Amino acid sequence: MTGPTADPEALRERAHAALLAARDRTTLLTSCVEDGELTAQHSPLMSPLVWDLAHIGNQEEQWLLRAVAGRDAMRPEIDPLYDAFEHPRAARPALPLLAPAEARHYAAEVRGRALDILERTPLHGTPLTDAGFAFGMIAQHEQQHDETMLITHQLRTGPTALTAPDPAPLDPPFTGPAEVLVPGGPFTMGTSTEPWALDNERPAHHRLVPPFFIDTTPVTNAAYLRFIEDGGYDEERWWDPAGWAMVRQNRLSAPLFWRHEGGQWLRKHFGTVERVPLDEPVLHVSWYEADAYARWTGRRLPSEEEWEKAARYDPVSDRSTRYPWGDADPTPEHANLGQRHLRPAPAGSYPAGESPLGVRQLIGDVWEWTSSGFLPYPGFTAFPYREYSDVFFGGDYKVLRGGAFSVDAVACRGTFRNWDHPVRRQIFSGFRTARDAGPCGAA
Repeated sequence: MTGPTADPEALRERAHAALLAARDRTTLLTSCVEDGELTAQHSPLMSPLVWDLAHIGNQEEQWLLRAVAGRDAMRPEIDPLYDAFEHPRAARPALPLLAPAEARHYAAEVRGRALDILERTPLHGTPLTDAGFAFGMIAQHEQQHDETMLITHQLRTGPTALTAPDPAPLDPPFTGPAEVLVPGGPFTMGTSTEPWALDNERPAHHRLVPPFFIDTTPVTNAAYLRFIEDGGYDEERWWDPAGWAMVRQNRLSAPLFWRHEGGQWLRKHFGTVERVPLDEPVLHVSWYEADAYARWTGRRLPSEEEWEKAARYDPVSDRSTRYPWGDADPTPEHANLGQRHLRPAPAGSYPAGESPLGVRQLIGDVWEWTSSGFLPYPGFTAFPYREYSDVFFGGDYKVLRGGAFSVDAVACRGTFRNWDHPVRRQIFSGFRTARDAGPCGAA
């Protein structure tokens, strides 16, 4: 699909492909280890993989079979077990969960019925069926849990279970400008037209953004290493007070999964240990670490609206596009998405995906922390349920943008918003920095 469309058959085909792609990925993530690995809890931060598997099926049953098609519940007794708000992740292993074989059978049976419903349901007439929204929502939901399961795979101990080719090396390395000027002025943030945009991306509205400079690429491991070697984790002046408390309490000295050994920096990476690749965007850093690095450089994290303007604003047409490169759906030439690789590409990759202003890798590779808290847009309406976004607004949540190598294209676009607590480091998070510009773009 190129841009939003109202063609029902194109939407039906897109929904069918998105659901199948998500299930293929779920199958890969849950078939590459033995059943004992599926039922184990590899970190108190994460659910057992088998919980995610059955939860995916349960959500699909609730929204497609029951809400869209009006069918009776298949397994109403398991609804409370797979309610993410009823049981915290740390408590889920103690629940009477479906065993792996039963969870697979349940998810497969739901999927077979859901595909039949997709073929028979008019994609108009109700808020859930208009433009196939419910089917797109479920495909996105499954891909989001696939990303969660990929995080669990990174946290688990034991031999390598997942493999993928590395991104192509940059030859020659990127030598473009370190930063790009984003001109001041209004732009359209959010969307009211993207068929499968989720409620927190809506509605489209105007924002007036002063001029600013933003890094051309995400911050690299090499750049972050300079912060470490300069004593960044030992200098309270760079840190938010809560971040400094986190560093002291947990004795942090580097990103998650890094260690210094034999005079070199190593990191754990999906069951292997490797030297930290200096040209890749830094990964597994909390908001506090990103904020401290930015302060150390004399810069700051971009706000959410700055990030979106850098990613979507085309000064030639004076409009906001779906992606940095335009309105066309992502291809492998545009961005590192969909678990095609298990790592970020070198900084400066994907010239075909750069924005009109010359900013690279805004989509894919690493989630990028912004300075903004997670709040509703003006005119926000919760849909189709409050628990997706509304209950998370406020608090200490910080917004992340752009997606990562772990994110599928169906759940990643220029308007997509992710959020998490500022202490989180297990997620595939990195960042880029920004700084103010004068009224005419002066440094």
